Amino acid sequence: MAAQPAQRQPLLSNEEQAAVGILPASHWQQQSTVEDPNDDSASSIGSFMSSTASLSSTIFQYRTIHGRTYHGEIGNAESWEPNDERHNEALDLAHHVYTVVLDGKLYNAPLDKKKVQKVVDIGTGTGLWAIDFADEFPNAEVIGTDITPIQPSWVPANVKFELDDCNREWTWPDNTFDFVHMRMLFGIIEDWDAIFRQAYRTCKPGGYTESFISESSFRSEDGTVKDDSAIAQWGKVWNAAGRKMGRTFEVYAHNLQQKGMEAAGFVDIEVKEYYIPVGVWHKDKELAEKGLWWKLHVESDLEGKSPFMVKL
Repeated sequence: MAAQPAQRQPLLSNEEQAAVGILPASHWQQQSTVEDPNDDSASSIGSFMSSTASLSSTIFQYRTIHGRTYHGEIGNAESWEPNDERHNEALDLAHHVYTVVLDGKLYNAPLDKKKVQKVVDIGTGTGLWAIDFADEFPNAEVIGTDITPIQPSWVPANVKFELDDCNREWTWPDNTFDFVHMRMLFGIIEDWDAIFRQAYRTCKPGGYTESFISESSFRSEDGTVKDDSAIAQWGKVWNAAGRKMGRTFEVYAHNLQQKGMEAAGFVDIEVKEYYIPVGVWHKDKELAEKGLWWKLHVESDLEGKSPFMVKL
């Protein structure tokens, strides 16, 4: 017996799309898909501001959306990122790119290696940040949490991974961690004020919490990113999807990190912004190198960044 799947509703109605400046699909059918190899701007698309012992088998019953796999059922948790091998490789690349942006560092907080004993990486992904941090801090216990078990099993002895939805109440006692680390959690967090309240409660007095995020839309200082360009429209669709999910991508645009930290009670808050060209067009050699890596990051598994949004 066969049955047709129910008709999926579009992310936004035609009227809602027009209201936020998203062009209709017919617009792209009229565009040329041939890239001029002699056009330097083709590679220069704007710039960014930039129980732990065992698992239930149901956790490995991944969902499939448009041929890509996503995490299994874990409460009300939702992630727009696939968890298949293609996307995991993209996450590994992203880890390297973020360290390049931070000039080779894993963090900016002024941590004392003699005093750091316990650290948590929220939304650890493939776990590379937690592993690298554990290598740098061999005397610290490092915990990486995520809603999908895609982390390696061979890791340093001071690393462990836990399956956990960071949007739910954290189960760690007050004053547990010397360092709470979060990175690129846009489209994941339901309430940024709440996530920083959790971080504040579990962070020891004198400890640090750090959150790294990039802007969700591309911009250009010279107007080369036109409103009707594919890259500008990508940002509009991305942000509209976040509003539809109730998990915003506009964290940088709305300054939700600093506001959330201030509301939670953190002090000595330091904001550090990075200008990142996308592509190798910048005259500054260091920025051009960062731009090359960021372009590779943007283009890595580009297809995998869309299916979850399309199904909304």
